[in-house]
Amino acid sequence: MKRILILGCAGCGKSTLAKKLGKMYDLEVLHLDTIYWKAGWIEEDPKVFKKLQEEFLPKPCWVIDGNYRETLDLRLNYCDTVIYLDYRRSVAIRGIFKRYFQYKNKERDSIANGCPEKIDRSFFMWVWHFNKKAKPLIMEKINRCENVDVYVFKNRRSLNKFINNLNSHK
Repeated sequence: MKRILILGCAGCGKSTLAKKLGKMYDLEVLHLDTIYWKAGWIEEDPKVFKKLQEEFLPKPCWVIDGNYRETLDLRLNYCDTVIYLDYRRSVAIRGIFKRYFQYKNKERDSIANGCPEKIDRSFFMWVWHFNKKAKPLIMEKINRCENVDVYVFKNRRSLNKFINNLNSHK
């Protein structure tokens, strides 16, 4: 596990897991939200967003969290491990509200500067429909990967067992 890609719905803990794995294995962590968004929740130019990833991906070791389907193939071509957090919608909804109240009027280190935590209607609806709309497209891309270890976790308990097992084999 040298190049780890973490995918799944917002609120499921992708960024938290990325930080944990980065610390465990001394890997550089890239939260895609930090390069996709500019201050004021303005989207980065798609060409710039892709270029920033192209500059990062050749590094020998990293953890990247975030879906961004438009550039997912690019990341899948470089990673050796995919971790997909395939949690129920209720877990994701709880997660985004927990995060909102934890960071209300503050900024997280896993999002661009100038983007205070928020939940608007479009974001909520994206989370609500993620497993029905986004997940099949992401899984289709993952399933086409060769020479990539894929781990799919249905709940935090199974993910924590996996992490504990990694810790015991370090």
